[in-house]
Amino acid sequence: MVLPRPVRIPVEIVFDFVCPWCYLGVHRFARMRLRRRDLAIHPIWRPFLLNPDMPRNGISRTDYAARKFGDEERARRFYAAITDIAAGEGLHVDFARIRRTPSSINAHRLVRFAEPSGAAEALILAIFHAYFHDGTDIGQTEALVEIAAETGLDPVAARSFLLSDQALDQVHADNLYAHRLGINGVPCFVVDGSAAIAGAQEPDVLERLIELANCDATPF
Repeated sequence: MVLPRPVRIPVEIVFDFVCPWCYLGVHRFARMRLRRRDLAIHPIWRPFLLNPDMPRNGISRTDYAARKFGDEERARRFYAAITDIAAGEGLHVDFARIRRTPSSINAHRLVRFAEPSGAAEALILAIFHAYFHDGTDIGQTEALVEIAAETGLDPVAARSFLLSDQALDQVHADNLYAHRLGINGVPCFVVDGSAAIAGAQEPDVLERLIELANCDATPF
């Protein structure tokens, strides 16, 4: 008797690289996947551009914080809160090292480059780490090429890809798709095209949602 292959549950992860909550949420999702290798998950990485009008070279972090928070004290309180939460997850977030807030479009494009080789998730985690831990300007081509190489991708091919316009329309189309779904906050996890939950959810919550979808999809 040949047993049916497990159904792979599509999980759309809608995120942006400049969002610290997304870093936390993606990290928790990765933890859950490592813990539950028995769950057949098909991750689909969807860009959500929090700053769609951001110049390609980004802007200074000081200017960005002033626009977003209004004053330095509010910014410091937010940074301290997210830093403490991340530390509880074993993540070191150092906002002081971030000198520029970048455009995230090229980072999202690079994810498309990595997908055929199966390296998308590793690349995403590496980009997040570079930005929030090291303060790397992930809007710069050469910084992204270096991260790609560290992830095992071909740096020459990655540079050529980033210097072209490949996947640019796809990133914008996916961003529009997320808005049309009614998503207005990230991270957001859409399980099997139906159940959606926003926020940096604990691994147990994500696991339960996927288990429920898996039960519904299991063939008899």
